[in-house]
Amino acid sequence: MKKLLFACLAVITLASCSSVRVATDYDPQVNFASYKSFAFYKPGIDKADISDLDKKRILRAIEQEMLKKGFVKSNNPDVLISIFTKTSKNINIYQNNWGYGYGWGWSPYYWGTGYNTVSSTTEGTLYIDLIDKNTMELVWQGMGTGALAQDMKRKTEHINTIVVKILEKYPPELKKKK
Repeated sequence: MKKLLFACLAVITLASCSSVRVATDYDPQVNFASYKSFAFYKPGIDKADISDLDKKRILRAIEQEMLKKGFVKSNNPDVLISIFTKTSKNINIYQNNWGYGYGWGWSPYYWGTGYNTVSSTTEGTLYIDLIDKNTMELVWQGMGTGALAQDMKRKTEHINTIVVKILEKYPPELKKKK
């Protein structure tokens, strides 16, 4: 019974860690169809509090998605792309309040409390900002939150997944209607 419970908790934990939560915000007055080219905004990217390797992974993923959307990377872009990040640590406590054993009293068998499992995960939030090059105003922001990985291969996969999920929401006017 304990093995089955542990397996269920492991599946739930892994499923919750693999999910990415995404939100966006944008200026409804902007004509996003007019944007055709992009470049990265170095001053904003330099402020991101992550390793240079992770910055490269994020920028590669963003560039790949923007090119898929038909954008061109340019020295004279329509929009500048900046990023910033946040991390938070989540503590998860799973209580198993049922158990059994042998004891004393009127009956030698009893039901009692079980055990607690404590785990922690680190969640990262990536913000992708699109800034109009002419006005230098923020016109679109996408935010994706998900569990962070330490393994290089998994880290790259997580970053790519988060970037894809965020940029699926861009441009806001061309969202698929249901």
